[in-house]
Amino acid sequence: MADPDSKVYDDAIDAGSEENQTSEEPSSQGDVSGEPAALASQLMRDPQMLAALQDKLGSMVGHNSGYIQSLPKSVKRRIKALKKLQFEATKIEAEFYREVHRLECQYAAKYLPLFEKRTTVVTGGYEPNDDEADWPSDDEKEDELANEKTDLALEDAKDEVEKKANIEEKKEENADSEAKEKDENTKGIPGFWLTIFKNVDMLSDMIQPADEPILNHLQDIKVEFKEKDPMGFTLQFIFEPNDYFENKQITKEYVMRSEPEEGDPFSFEGPEIIKCIGCKIDWKKGKNVTVKTVKKKQKHKASGTTRTIQKTVQNDSFFNFFSPPTPPEDEEMDEDTEALLAADFEIGHFIRERIVPRAVLYFTGEALENDDDYDEGDEEDGAEEGEYDEDADPDYSPGKEKPAECKQQ
Repeated sequence: MADPDSKVYDDAIDAGSEENQTSEEPSSQGDVSGEPAALASQLMRDPQMLAALQDKLGSMVGHNSGYIQSLPKSVKRRIKALKKLQFEATKIEAEFYREVHRLECQYAAKYLPLFEKRTTVVTGGYEPNDDEADWPSDDEKEDELANEKTDLALEDAKDEVEKKANIEEKKEENADSEAKEKDENTKGIPGFWLTIFKNVDMLSDMIQPADEPILNHLQDIKVEFKEKDPMGFTLQFIFEPNDYFENKQITKEYVMRSEPEEGDPFSFEGPEIIKCIGCKIDWKKGKNVTVKTVKKKQKHKASGTTRTIQKTVQNDSFFNFFSPPTPPEDEEMDEDTEALLAADFEIGHFIRERIVPRAVLYFTGEALENDDDYDEGDEEDGAEEGEYDEDADPDYSPGKEKPAECKQQ
């Protein structure tokens, strides 16, 4: 059986030779002759040859080397048996994820009272007592350190500090008075959800200046789980009465599937969102931020006269999130629609999994620090260029390596 790697090399040489024959300019490498090693060395210095080899290798990505096809029929039969076992394992995995979803539905009821209380605090309907607000903060830690430094300063220069303290005390009294007046006029936590959205990159990219005053009226986001037929969840955005639309809530429903695909069962990696459904927003007159009116001049071909027409076109807005594209049922989806839906599914999943359960931590930014700890693409220690990685070496054989001697303590 021919070595597949040598076949790629031979094909690349043939391709490179054809390009050299059709090229109008003579090769700068001179005559290619001599021993095989010298021949290979000269060919590898030829840019056209390298390009041909790269194209050939690129076209083979995802293709096997031919090893499986070369196996005896009895071995192939055993491989089929293993695949059938793998398919049974995949079905069990799918059932596991369906059970996880059922648990999510059950535990949603336990989270609900906590999230409802969160809403009353955010909207100003409830003022936490001292015991409920007893939680250490970074500001309090800084105050403790400042107090320690002040005590040391008092010991070293008591008189001078007392004079400064009197001045500072008056300033603090004035500041406290202003803060108290401001506190009395502040209801709940202003801009709670808008601040969260602006803190998260994938959401802040969606928000336009015209969206911000509307999102200031957002009071809560709820997740309603659907256990089966089909499984899924709905995001409910609850708004207080406002000057922009009539809806008290606007929704986005996500339909999920936890079943291996018939044509490709081994691609299953857990539940996936297969469809999303928005809702109609009843905009008040002149307040629809998802559209804009543009003026366009038209010229009559015969008379040459011009007229100005007005046309309504889509405008960038966060609220386009509630009007997702509808994928075609009987034909292949175009790349733009596929990309839009993929981004939509990711956003919906992120709001459900991260934003709603940990809202206060995204408001303060603490959750963002934790998310940054798990950024993809970071290289692990030992995987930098120049360092040997035995797992990436196809010729590495553990049996050929001598075990390290055990050192006695």
